[in-house]
Amino acid sequence: MFEIGDSVAVKPGVKDPDFGIEIGGWQGRIIQEPDAKNRVMIAWDSVTLRAMPEESIVQSEEQGLDWTQTGLEAQEIVLAEPRDSEQDVALAVNELTARYAWSWLGEQGRRIQQVLAGEDDDVDGLYAWEEYLSEHLTFPFEAVVDEFQERGPLQAGDRLKVTGIGLVDDLYGVVVDVRLGRRKYAISLCDLEVVDRDSPNYQIVHDYSVWFANQ
Repeated sequence: MFEIGDSVAVKPGVKDPDFGIEIGGWQGRIIQEPDAKNRVMIAWDSVTLRAMPEESIVQSEEQGLDWTQTGLEAQEIVLAEPRDSEQDVALAVNELTARYAWSWLGEQGRRIQQVLAGEDDDVDGLYAWEEYLSEHLTFPFEAVVDEFQERGPLQAGDRLKVTGIGLVDDLYGVVVDVRLGRRKYAISLCDLEVVDRDSPNYQIVHDYSVWFANQ
């Protein structure tokens, strides 16, 4: 009989119940005693987590599954010597969560993750975006205000010419310089949608806006 906290290893030939991949040799700790069907919940140890196939984590994120643990039948596991501490597990989970946090968005999430390069702090991520936008956006370009504006002269539906990045603000994110007619203004980039959907700028700005709205 297994007890909570026991270190266990998966027997050879056992497959993951969600994705069908071979998980023999994976190791973790029991976090729930066997249920009426003799199934147990196992939280993977840090060694297993760091060796886990990338696709398993990505698919789990996309499908809303918890890749840090799984449920197996008691007959599919054996007792094993622990290889790490629970603190090691927490560090590995934090590291991998930062790396794959946006995988649930599919291809767009992978693009966002490339921009962030593993940054899990919102402020650091904001400056990573500033650098990326400065390098990849082509100015000037036309955009439409597609978010309600609580204050200021600009309103939803206004068509603007975006001339460059003005500043970065912890609250408003990347703020860009724009023109409406002869007048100059500043507005959060996340409040804009690029007019030309075939322009590379469109995808870049949309990716940034999705990141900013979900950070």
